[in-house]
Amino acid sequence: MADNARAKRLADLIREVVAQKLQRGIKDPRLGSHVTITDTRVTGDLREATVFYTVYGDDEERKAASAGLESAKGILRSEVGKAAGVKFTPTLTFVMDALPDTARNIEDLLDKARQSDEKVREASAGAAYAGEADPYRKPDEDDTEADETDDTAK
Repeated sequence: MADNARAKRLADLIREVVAQKLQRGIKDPRLGSHVTITDTRVTGDLREATVFYTVYGDDEERKAASAGLESAKGILRSEVGKAAGVKFTPTLTFVMDALPDTARNIEDLLDKARQSDEKVREASAGAAYAGEADPYRKPDEDDTEADETDDTAK
């Protein structure tokens, strides 16, 4: 079992090597400049690495990029092995990062909340308070009313 610092260093190295190789070394047209490596995680035993990526484009380009990464997995793993110099090169698993979709969903929800707030603001623009302007009773009025009711009760 390796320590967390070593796994973190290896994950950072894998992220850099894979990103550089995708940018310069692989000639697959499916992996053009629209694939971005966002994060890498390595298991505690340093045997498996998960590489998270995003693709700028539509669903068709995402599927093509996924297929391109799967076909280039061997080349990328050998490059990681050369750069890392570890006894066992971790296997690479590519996973589409859900962060952009989640961020887009949050932005949509915030837009709906802003629109709802604007509707409430417009509805309350000409509204008046229910009741009197000063809803609190004054001590003078309270005392005189209380004295009058006490006198009549006796």
